Amino acid sequence: MQEKNINLQTPVRYFKGVGPKKSEYLSKIGIERAGDLLYYLPRRYEDRSKFVPIKDLKIGEFHTIKGEVVTLGSRLTKTGMSVFQIAIKDDTGFIHAVWFNQPYLKEYFKKNQKVVLYGKVELFDRLQIVQPEYEVVENEEADSIHIGRIVPVYSLTSFITQKYLRSLAFLVISKLSRMVVERLPTYMLAREKLVDLRFAMNNIHFPSSFENLEKAYRRIVFEEFFTLQLALAIRSRDVKTKETGVSLSVGGELVDSFKKALPFEFTAGQKKAIAEVERDMTSGRPMNRLLEGDVGSGKTAVAAHALVLAVENGFQGALMAPTEVLARQHFIVLSELLMPLGVNIVLLISGIAEAAKDRIYADIKEGKADVVVGTHAVIQKSVEFKKLGLAVIDEQHKFGVTQRAVLRQKGYSPHVLVMTATPIPRTLAMTVYGDLDLSVIKELPKGRKPIATYWVEEERRHKVYDFIKEEIDKGRQAYIVCPLIEEAQGSRVRGQGATEMYERLKNETFSGFEIGLLHGRMSAKEKDKVMADFKKGRIKILVSTVVIEVGIDVPNASVMLIENAERFGLAQLHQLRGRIGRGEHESYCVLLANPKTDEAEKRLKAIEDTLDGFQIAEVDLDIRGPGEFFGTRQHGLPEIRFGNLLKDFDIMERARKEAFDLIAKDPDLREEHHRLLKENLMARFKEKFGLVRVG
Repeated sequence: MQEKNINLQTPVRYFKGVGPKKSEYLSKIGIERAGDLLYYLPRRYEDRSKFVPIKDLKIGEFHTIKGEVVTLGSRLTKTGMSVFQIAIKDDTGFIHAVWFNQPYLKEYFKKNQKVVLYGKVELFDRLQIVQPEYEVVENEEADSIHIGRIVPVYSLTSFITQKYLRSLAFLVISKLSRMVVERLPTYMLAREKLVDLRFAMNNIHFPSSFENLEKAYRRIVFEEFFTLQLALAIRSRDVKTKETGVSLSVGGELVDSFKKALPFEFTAGQKKAIAEVERDMTSGRPMNRLLEGDVGSGKTAVAAHALVLAVENGFQGALMAPTEVLARQHFIVLSELLMPLGVNIVLLISGIAEAAKDRIYADIKEGKADVVVGTHAVIQKSVEFKKLGLAVIDEQHKFGVTQRAVLRQKGYSPHVLVMTATPIPRTLAMTVYGDLDLSVIKELPKGRKPIATYWVEEERRHKVYDFIKEEIDKGRQAYIVCPLIEEAQGSRVRGQGATEMYERLKNETFSGFEIGLLHGRMSAKEKDKVMADFKKGRIKILVSTVVIEVGIDVPNASVMLIENAERFGLAQLHQLRGRIGRGEHESYCVLLANPKTDEAEKRLKAIEDTLDGFQIAEVDLDIRGPGEFFGTRQHGLPEIRFGNLLKDFDIMERARKEAFDLIAKDPDLREEHHRLLKENLMARFKEKFGLVRVG
């Protein structure tokens, strides 16, 4: 293909030096067309712009050296490995460069050539630099792309070298950067002091200075965040302006009776959240609210209040939870609160017999069931509501935006309340739930005592056991949590399996105490019996896997020992710890761990240092990044290709403001200077969100 015919859509295989085989390798890192390479950003940069005299080189550091080849030679080691080396000199001294298994280099280098090398300086019996990047200087004036400048370093795949990818990127950018289309309106570039896209493309790959690299980075990240926020602004606008919601009225007898029957007083945070929910549900627009609160902050009581309000106004309510354990727990709690008021609640999970299911389907369709609690079974096609007015979704991150939309379609624009006990940093909430209004419950209910948390190493295990015995002698109970049900065969680490741990503790360490075992492979009936016995105090020590992570409330349990705590994620450790400290007694969480990595140490330190779930979430986001924060990338988290949500939060805030302001002024992006934004938005998010409706 002639170079004058190439454009951003040209497959990379047509570029010089690529061809079918190399293009196959490039496609593995998402580079199929020329335009993909423009947006394949370097992961870091090396400053090779400063040449260091040989006498000033520091051992163990990376340096760029310029000199003249004085000797060269190759040899074979006893194992048959080829070694090629050259000695180069400058005005201050000599250094040797060594390459292994690259015999072809003897054809490349010549005596008296001027060369530039970049690599790590080492000292064995002489000063040397092993496997350096190299370049022969043929023209002192010509720009080099590998050495003598700020050099981009890309993520690679097999059979693609850094040098090859850098050369290809340079070729594409020099030929095609003029073809990139500026989508951001001129007024926005001026207001946000952003460089144009062509400048950004050139300087994000081959920056002429670190200052220009910073400008290029800000520009590209701004557009990325802005596009995402534009999609969220449109989704938010659609719900609030294009859909009419059911308008409810407050102040009825049923809600009053509900408040009077509660065995506790609402906290200030709960009262504020209830006021916000009531305001939404009486506005005539569909509520679209995220209720965020730490473990045990009382979100379920706020949801129960909203469900009672819906029922009092003649509507049905639904609560969807991610697991059967959590759905059952919600069903038990809501039944205790609402059934005495005459509210009919049904449980819908996959484990129910077919005949019973058919009866439940009929009750929902006829409106006899006021509140339906269940798993994703609630959004199956066979479930038809007579008059759904409120959908509550618990632990939203376990569901995708699509499932939220399906539940919404079960009624005529019902109100939606999304709850999460995984505190989400504001940075992430703005990104993933940018279309939702936010209510946060910060404080814990009265009487809750802070939990003392200690990270203890394996050799002090016996002291932890003695402490548990002391607490049980005082009348308390304890959890011992294991990461696995059974140890892997051949495992050298004892104590990871709950079944082995249970047998050992029952027969040895705690032989005089009642011990129970709980894990995910037990039947629902077995689990219910163990939990009932633990709640009633018949079981003093419960050995368990993470099935106790959510929804289990035993106020008398004051100690939790987490085995191999380094194997758990931060959010999970925080959730587990939230199972204790629910009564009037001092509570203790012990993390038994011998971490092998810095990351594991960071997690344990964060849990030991703070009880604030929001602070923990910030650390978690920093360690794992947004994609992994929710455990999987499949749950509605928009793909963020460029930018770091924590580091670049100021850019996110600016981009969000611009996006929401723009949609307020030009809701359907009809103005000519917004046309390209609209086209890009539809191309990028139509399939992914399935919810963006423009124009």
